Amino acid sequence: MAETRTIVLVGHCGPDMFMLKSAIGRAAADSPIVTVNDSGSLEEYLNNESVLLVNRELDGSFNTQSGIELIAHITKEDNPPIAMLISNYEEAQAQAVAAGARQGFGKSELYDESTTEALREAVGSA
Repeated sequence: MAETRTIVLVGHCGPDMFMLKSAIGRAAADSPIVTVNDSGSLEEYLNNESVLLVNRELDGSFNTQSGIELIAHITKEDNPPIAMLISNYEEAQAQAVAAGARQGFGKSELYDESTTEALREAVGSA
């Protein structure tokens, strides 16, 4: 079995990071979790060993404030990471999937079984 991927929380505020870490810990306890709030720190994780959980509206210092734009840029790279949008808005989820992301989830769905399964699939897939 392949090692699990690192889960990278991209562009989230402090309270949201805490909430996300709690939910992810339940779904993927063996996966390392890191947080990044700037483009420079994100560079290290732009490979297929990472799962990026990208905020819809980025908090921090990125080249854009749009998580969807960031996903579109990242998924065009060679050997891209898995990217999932964190948003409760269906339209934003559809835009992220069209930009190359896997179906993400909203903060209101953090403890849903479908979210747990999506996270497990993302960290364990080859």
